[in-house]
Amino acid sequence: MCATKLNSLKMVNLNINEIFYSLQGEAREVGLPTVFVRLTGCPLRCTYCDTEYAFKGNNMLSIEDILAEVKQYNTRYVCVTGGEPLAQINSHVLLDALVKEDYQVSLETSGSIDISAVNPKVSIVMDVKTPSSNESKHNKYDNIDKLQAKDQLKFVIGSKVDFDWSVETMSQYPTKASVLFSPVFDSVKPTQLADWILDKQLNVRLQVQMHKLLWGDEPGR
Repeated sequence: MCATKLNSLKMVNLNINEIFYSLQGEAREVGLPTVFVRLTGCPLRCTYCDTEYAFKGNNMLSIEDILAEVKQYNTRYVCVTGGEPLAQINSHVLLDALVKEDYQVSLETSGSIDISAVNPKVSIVMDVKTPSSNESKHNKYDNIDKLQAKDQLKFVIGSKVDFDWSVETMSQYPTKASVLFSPVFDSVKPTQLADWILDKQLNVRLQVQMHKLLWGDEPGR
């Protein structure tokens, strides 16, 4: 990367909650060693949120410093998550910088903010907020049509009502992305959700949070 570009990355800051190295516990890259860059802040307050600790904080880091920390780990996989990363406009600068460094980058986003400006080489993992989240009113359904085959659309299922609602939403908003159905930890049993999926013969992937099976709710894992 040229000196001019490096200097510019020193000038761009993000509020970072944590940067850590672990196994990816969700989505297509599940099980792969990954660096997670968790941004602080989120405009939503989902009932089943498991990262409330990331709502607040003041830890400003430059893009250059973030890249330097990511480079400590021997992996090409980087997941930018939150909170809600897109709530900080400079998250796009980080995504672009990671792509330029030849990382395989995924972005976890709530689906409540327009994804149009996300670097096309980034794999988007986007939620559709189900009724039990109490935040489904913030879904930007036009985002679904912007997803590509490299992307993933995730429904977090906390009840049979959520499941039926998700099936109906899928029929209304077809997508090129892979579709994930994930049970709310300790609310819906994975076997129960599996039975519902098979009963409806849905073309979706059952996703369980592997990191919670390994380490429970321990932050930074």
